[in-house]
Amino acid sequence: MESSIVRPGDPRYADLTTGMNQRYASKPDYVRLPRSTEQVAAAVRDAVSSGRRLSVRSGGHCFEDFVFHPDVRVLLDLSGMDTVYFDDEHRAFAVEAGARLLDAYERLYRGWGVTIPGGICYSVGAGGHVTGGGYGLLSRQHGLTVDHLYGVEVVVADADGRVRPVVVTRDSTGPEGDLWWAHTGGGGGNFGVVTRFLFSSPGDEPLVRPPEDVLVAVVALPWDRLDEARFARLLGNYGQWHWANRDAGSPGAPLSSLLMLNHRSNGCAGLVAQIDANAPGAARVLEDYLGSVAGGLGGGSAEVAIGEFGPMPGLERPRRLPWLQATRYLGTNTPILNNPTVRAEHKSAYTRTPLTGAQLSTAYRQLTRPDVDNPNAMLVAFSYGGRIGSVAPADTACAQRDSIFKLLYQSFWTGAEQDAANLAWVRDFYREMYSGTGGVPVPGDRTDGCYVNYPDADLSDPAYNTSGVPWHTLYYKDNYPRLRRAKAAWDPGNVFRHAQSVRPG
Repeated sequence: MESSIVRPGDPRYADLTTGMNQRYASKPDYVRLPRSTEQVAAAVRDAVSSGRRLSVRSGGHCFEDFVFHPDVRVLLDLSGMDTVYFDDEHRAFAVEAGARLLDAYERLYRGWGVTIPGGICYSVGAGGHVTGGGYGLLSRQHGLTVDHLYGVEVVVADADGRVRPVVVTRDSTGPEGDLWWAHTGGGGGNFGVVTRFLFSSPGDEPLVRPPEDVLVAVVALPWDRLDEARFARLLGNYGQWHWANRDAGSPGAPLSSLLMLNHRSNGCAGLVAQIDANAPGAARVLEDYLGSVAGGLGGGSAEVAIGEFGPMPGLERPRRLPWLQATRYLGTNTPILNNPTVRAEHKSAYTRTPLTGAQLSTAYRQLTRPDVDNPNAMLVAFSYGGRIGSVAPADTACAQRDSIFKLLYQSFWTGAEQDAANLAWVRDFYREMYSGTGGVPVPGDRTDGCYVNYPDADLSDPAYNTSGVPWHTLYYKDNYPRLRRAKAAWDPGNVFRHAQSVRPG
């Protein structure tokens, strides 16, 4: 049985040919909606034999035009492949590539009491999230998503044009081992079409056992109380706490947090924190964290949107919630991402040390610029460190293992006439923050490159990246040669490609 085909003129076509970021759309000859690995293989086979360029969508959150590109002639939409089950043959939990993160969390937890340490946003598709490494609020305690990836089923196109599905695991060796490893952070759209992931944790536990309960706190920080000195104290304290608690054995390892620094026009910045409620001294660790980072800054209830989150009132004092309930609450409370007209720009940086005084001044100046009036222009800091650093950089394709937090520079808006102003602000902010290293966070003592799941086409443009360090080093560092080897072995015809895909070796 063939997969469904949607062509221009079908009322579903417009919805299927654009994602979250409305800056990008495609006009393929048709969209395929496979529901099985066999249907994916047939769809790829048809595209290859007809010479049509294809791309793959699992969730629709791609920040660049890698999925929705004008040159794409065939789009594979995997949203119908969203099953989660236990695979008896491999003794692992299977998550199909089209499953959205919240669906995967709910099915894994309700069915078996386990989960994967993945991202916050409910609607992110597993296919892109996992292949880029994956991280979230449980990662400081349990590592990256791919640290629990046992295997992957992927439809590949051989040198002779033969299209076939293969299953490779962490036990595979040779070229098969390279293909498994490439999917532990090598990014989507590079080696084939992933149809399902197989998860099992190294060691005795079959997979991550999430906390029974978590303590959640959300504190709004009014901008009218943040002069430059107090702002620098807030962002500086965030970095200092993560530096002091960067090790897997630190008391703060079970805690993760987001510092949401919207532009001043929003009225408030905010701090979101979660900790395993049953971790030793959890309440005291969380209280000390809130005091260390935001103490004395006049924090209160989050009555307005902060960062990507909508209002979350009543959590300025930590509240104990069942883990899945908290995960659902935080994951679905993202109104800007659910806006069907949203346009966006994003840039990222891995941060290995607290920010410098010059960077704190830059952040304050950019977030208080009087010529910017977009409340959804923001800098977001995400917790990193903890158990993430217990894996060697070459053990997975995710080379950045000793950063203490990530930074995400982003802006959201709704009209094409606002594109130029918002792009300029994000680019100016980023360039100034890393002016000493060519406008990008070059791997070194203080920064460690960029997150491939927050792709940034400007990294390939010498007008914006003047460092002389190529985009692939910023994403993959020393792991790029092995990724090229896997590409050459499994996609020598470069069937699966986009503007920043791995080049065949």
